[in-house]
Amino acid sequence: MIGYITVGTNDKAKAEKFYDELMKEIGVGRLFETDQFTAYGPSMEETGFSITQTFDGKPATVGNGSMIAFNVDSKEKVHNFYNKAIGLGATDEGEPGPRGDTGFYAGYFRDLDGHKFNIFTFIKE
Repeated sequence: MIGYITVGTNDKAKAEKFYDELMKEIGVGRLFETDQFTAYGPSMEETGFSITQTFDGKPATVGNGSMIAFNVDSKEKVHNFYNKAIGLGATDEGEPGPRGDTGFYAGYFRDLDGHKFNIFTFIKE
């Protein structure tokens, strides 16, 4: 149902450098870009992620209570993605590990603009 998700940035070049490297961890690259907007994803037919400078010219801000979650198929990929984000300058919001007893395994971080992200998988035991 979701086509794509967009977050604002106040430094597009810096955000692109961050996401170009981070998205490689899940096998995703740039789909297209304009002077204002850069989109990432596996294809135009699948859910994507994008960054943009604001259209109204005001500073991009973080949504309180907002979070974007990326789903991967292993604990190893959760750790790799989380560690890559931290290595690229993201801030920790919760190291990878089990959350509850449902098999949900996740790590949390904030990107360079302060947006909150989650990388997760479900462990089937």
